[in-house]
Amino acid sequence: MSDGLDINEYILVMDGITKIYGNGFIANKNIDLRVKKGEIHALIGENGAGKSTLMKVLFGQEQAEEGRIIFKGEQVHITNPLKALELGIGMVHQHFMLVPSLTVAENMVLGIEPKKRGFFDFNQAVKLTQEISRKYKLPIDPLAKIADLPVGFKQRVEILKILLRGVDILILDEPTAVLTPQETEELFVQLRELRKNGYTIIFISHKLNEVKALCDRVTILRDGRVTGIDDVKNLTEKQISRMMVGRDVMLTIDKDEAKPKEKLLEVKNLHYVDQHGKHVVKNVSFTVRKGEILGIAGIEGNGQREMSNLISGLENFQLGEIIYNGTSVVNKSIRELREKNISHISEDRMTFGTVSDATIEENLISDRFYKSEFNKFWLFNNSYIKQHVNQLIEQYNVKCDSKDALMKTLSGGNMQKVVVAREFSLKSDFVIANQPTRGIDVGSSEFIRNKLVELRDEGAAVLLISADLTEIIEVSDSIIVMCEGEVVAYLDNQIHVSEEELGEYMLGLKIQTPQEIGKVMHYE
Repeated sequence: MSDGLDINEYILVMDGITKIYGNGFIANKNIDLRVKKGEIHALIGENGAGKSTLMKVLFGQEQAEEGRIIFKGEQVHITNPLKALELGIGMVHQHFMLVPSLTVAENMVLGIEPKKRGFFDFNQAVKLTQEISRKYKLPIDPLAKIADLPVGFKQRVEILKILLRGVDILILDEPTAVLTPQETEELFVQLRELRKNGYTIIFISHKLNEVKALCDRVTILRDGRVTGIDDVKNLTEKQISRMMVGRDVMLTIDKDEAKPKEKLLEVKNLHYVDQHGKHVVKNVSFTVRKGEILGIAGIEGNGQREMSNLISGLENFQLGEIIYNGTSVVNKSIRELREKNISHISEDRMTFGTVSDATIEENLISDRFYKSEFNKFWLFNNSYIKQHVNQLIEQYNVKCDSKDALMKTLSGGNMQKVVVAREFSLKSDFVIANQPTRGIDVGSSEFIRNKLVELRDEGAAVLLISADLTEIIEVSDSIIVMCEGEVVAYLDNQIHVSEEELGEYMLGLKIQTPQEIGKVMHYE
């Protein structure tokens, strides 16, 4: 060991891990990670700091150039995820790896299906699900379809699925990103129970308050190196963020009270039915004014994405009205909408926000390459494009080798920075920001949130859709809450709104009357 510590003190030791990608990018630089049995160990750092790469090495998805992994006192070679699971290391990914059309029981046994006379034994799958559900006090209906479950229960299935495979260590990647405060607290109860039963958990998160509330120890990464290891109780959120980013970070947004002007966007009686016949958006109406940030809170899957896509032109319009600057924009093309100074940060950066096989430069100019300043005598004005792109990369702190690097070589957070750089640099009148800081570290989140406020102060109207309730409360001037496709609350954020109150509306435990919600349409 590089520091002379006894390896038997730890269930997991990653010693001197160095991972270099083919383009020469060093993602992990001599990283040491030491995790004790029966602890919840936080792994945190900026986007591109090396967290995901380190966990991919541990889970067998990547192979390190240097270093060793010692698990339960023995050096191991983890060549693929199946080998990791065989050893007792499981990972719950941020994006659930479930089949929506199958039942809970069928998802639970994928890859380890019980057989009877050579055929899949569904009854045994149900029995196994019931047994492990009871054992860990995580009740779930084995016969329920995944597609019909709330987000919190889908995550429960993911955790049970890993436990069924007999693991000792659970890696949880941003497990609370889509949960309400109530669901998050319920998850923490479950994780503490697992810790009590001897399980070891590696908890990856950008939410420092959660790290403080749940975790025992923390390893902090910056630029592929370890910058701190300590007991969580010894550190403040500010100290942790400083070690992550290398400077002091404002954990709250300092903004003046909004001075809204005339309405810019008006949505009236919007309806949307998806391909399965489900009524996803039901009679939604709201208004966004210039110089205002309207936040939309709701558990994922309650119509926010479809509504955002309808306004931005990504979904085919069905019923209702969308009026922008006094004119209907129903069925306008995406380019027509952008020419009206509308920017859109999609929640799905991989599908709608970027082209992964294109370069950073190509992604940054993909919406403006045809404009006169980017062209010179029917050819691209390469010197202008280079200057423009490099300026955005520097301004938005995109960590990359060069503007010619492919998008797919970036971390998820740096991909998001490219999207934000493109959309914010338009100087738009109206910005749709759907999950703008998802998977983003505290330093980058601070920058993006302040930028939204700056755009508001310059007179733009901003529609902020976020699963991060701290973000919704801190950044928004007014908030509407959606539940089962409907607006169930309108809240003036100048009056203090708590995350717990928002969570109650999001879960449908509280609902405002139509008269109270009417304030959305009729500003006083």
